[in-house]
Amino acid sequence: MRETWVVNASPLISLAKIGRLDLLRAAERDLLIPAAVAEEILAGPAGDPASVALTAHDLPDPVPLASRVEVVERGLGAGETAALSLALERGATAVIDDREARAAGRSLGVRLIGTLGVVIRARREGRIPAAAPVIADLRRVGFRLDDSLLRQALRQFVGEDWEP
Repeated sequence: MRETWVVNASPLISLAKIGRLDLLRAAERDLLIPAAVAEEILAGPAGDPASVALTAHDLPDPVPLASRVEVVERGLGAGETAALSLALERGATAVIDDREARAAGRSLGVRLIGTLGVVIRARREGRIPAAAPVIADLRRVGFRLDDSLLRQALRQFVGEDWEP
């Protein structure tokens, strides 16, 4: 069965900075980017790798949609609201890192994965030889995750060690 991922700005920006947008793609997966997320990225610094990927059409065309009331009521940012709304509408997985947005998504019954999960999934699918070097690259460009969480996740899900 085909899977659909709706991607928020943070995972797109982080993965684009290290040249690994490919980790979001898979043959059996559709990738959706809400228009509000694209607008957020395009409003950022000129030359940002995610912005370049959007304007070069290296990513799917943004999907316009009306935000769902039950998501708007959560008081999240426009991108997070759009990502969760589109995920709800399409029965998709939201690729989102923001803690409040993830809590809102869980309470709304949205399947969630974050940037760390994307990397671990790519490793488990055999699309990358190791997850830890990709995580290290993400950390170098400002991606923040607790070392103990990284250590536990890498050990538990892919049998790798984390040494910051």
